[in-house]
Amino acid sequence: MTTQQERIIMRISTLLLALTLSAAWLPAQAEILAEAQLGIKIPLAKKPSTRPMTVAYIPGLKHYYIADGGLAPMGSETEAPISKSEVHSYDSEGRYVNSAHPGYDNRSIYYNVNSNKLETITYNISSFGGFSPNTGLFSIDLTETGEVKDSSNDVFGFNPAFGDANTMPSYNPETHQYYAKQGRSNMVLVVDLKVREAVAQINLDLAKAGVAFDDVSDCFIAYTAIKGEELALLDIDHKAVLIFDLTGKYVGKSELPKTLKLRSHNHLNGAGYANDMMFVYHESEGEFGTYYGFKVQLAH
Repeated sequence: MTTQQERIIMRISTLLLALTLSAAWLPAQAEILAEAQLGIKIPLAKKPSTRPMTVAYIPGLKHYYIADGGLAPMGSETEAPISKSEVHSYDSEGRYVNSAHPGYDNRSIYYNVNSNKLETITYNISSFGGFSPNTGLFSIDLTETGEVKDSSNDVFGFNPAFGDANTMPSYNPETHQYYAKQGRSNMVLVVDLKVREAVAQINLDLAKAGVAFDDVSDCFIAYTAIKGEELALLDIDHKAVLIFDLTGKYVGKSELPKTLKLRSHNHLNGAGYANDMMFVYHESEGEFGTYYGFKVQLAH
């Protein structure tokens, strides 16, 4: 081998090393999956006490939690004003664990990594629908092994910043803010619990996504924690998950299986985002319906 050939080989090796190192320092990005990947199926083990609303997951306990909603807290001279809507626990494989009724008309259930609590937001947290008891934001007690209990604690009361009484807000643990989708619109209100008015308003570019407000989930939008692709919205009529950034810009979509039979109820409930998956309630599968968890984004 000549000296000139050795120099050429050395230059190529140096260039390849430089390209490898530069690739290693690129920031992590996410890919929107053209077709959503099924991550888990959770067949409901008992008839929902009302309507299944949203899903939460606690990594440390490896448990999923499904919250029912739709029964307002009702009281009498002999009974406290509590809702009969239940919360159900399932393990990481989707097997039923237990149920409890903490007493709330749940709309959004989620795991708060800052408080290390399972928390629920009830119907009418904004008081838009008038005053009602047992309304607001609460933490639900769990056993050491993850079973849900009947007991709970107050976290926060009414806050008009949430807007629509039916909203099912999602939580951003980094900013301590909530994203409250407003009914029959493209509007998402950004809420800080310490402020009585929305701190920002996001207008989703539904036209760019090729949908109208009545095609998509009416009251729920998910926070994904993926930079530039933070908001995920279920498109019921076209069976897809639409991805937006925090300015409302449409980024892309992930197609759901066309065999999935979604119903009008899916516009109002039967959603959720947990364990990096978008959840959709498939009411026609199984005795009491089945929750599907789909991967729609892939970090790389």
